[in-house]
Amino acid sequence: MSQELYTSLNIKSLTLKNRIVISPMCQYSSDDGFATDWHLVHLGSRAIGGAALIIQEASAVSPEGRISPDDLGIWKDQHIEKLQTITAFITAQNAIPGIQLAHAGRKASVTSPWKGNKKLAPDAGGWQTVAPSAIGYHDNESTPEALDESGIQQVISDFKAAAARAVRAGYQIVEIHAAHGYLLHQFLSPLSNLRTDQYGGSFENRIRFTLEIVEAVQSVWPAELPLFVRISATDWADGGWNIDESVQLSKILKEKGVDVIDVSSGGLVSHQKIPVGPGYQVPFAERIKQETGILTGAVGLITESNQAENIIKEQQADLVFFARESLRNPNLGLTFATELGADVKWPEPYERAK
Repeated sequence: MSQELYTSLNIKSLTLKNRIVISPMCQYSSDDGFATDWHLVHLGSRAIGGAALIIQEASAVSPEGRISPDDLGIWKDQHIEKLQTITAFITAQNAIPGIQLAHAGRKASVTSPWKGNKKLAPDAGGWQTVAPSAIGYHDNESTPEALDESGIQQVISDFKAAAARAVRAGYQIVEIHAAHGYLLHQFLSPLSNLRTDQYGGSFENRIRFTLEIVEAVQSVWPAELPLFVRISATDWADGGWNIDESVQLSKILKEKGVDVIDVSSGGLVSHQKIPVGPGYQVPFAERIKQETGILTGAVGLITESNQAENIIKEQQADLVFFARESLRNPNLGLTFATELGADVKWPEPYERAK
């Protein structure tokens, strides 16, 4: 049987033991941004389960960058201690700990999904949201505040400080979140960015904010460790960010020293029309990989071992990111190996079940 999914991959100083990545998935289980034992067990169990890389959920670079009050954060030094426990455990399982740095922009200040996913006003535990332009995600919600020059510089500084804390916390890969309708994506798309200054209008201006954040993160992130960027390859909406622009951006990011593009899609506007189906985003990862030469990760309704195997075998992407399927099966790195006939090392306490 083919076993391409279980070939190793070298990225800078790191070697991923296979091509399986656990996607960052919000757990909405934090208080004041602090990680808890839930995060330790959630992330640690997937490291035990055989994935090569475990990327921690969107971790807010500032309090106002959280999606909800229950989001994980890395905006203050006090957050680091518990995160060090998590990264040490993941590393001990022969897996690589990664972290996604994020700012939700206009999609911030909402309740967690099981609390209704409703907009929170400042007097109800929420906060004033920010965006490139004063346009809300929904027409009937409070308007975000358009960032001025000093606000933009503050966000860039927040990403830089968060990346420095990520180094101290023991993460070996950092991913910048520029997808799913959050702040960086809001700057990229002409549907949410109506600015007339150097951060709006042309393609070069709309990507400026993301490039400046990449540069700021690189100034404190060790040069020998990989840097990922997650993008939405298309807005799935007329007049929005599209795959052609994603290819252009990916080419520039590669030139700037980014190592992997994590290719997702959508999330910017409520009127998006997404043709959801198994592997529906894989062609975007494939096109970016083929046209730019950068390493890519494929994500989105990838649920079976043969499906993931074929993505690597056919060189559609270099890594396969698993989200919901890894919630259903924390051990998919081990179980997929059995299905594909790959002989992988199991954790010694689990070997009798192999």
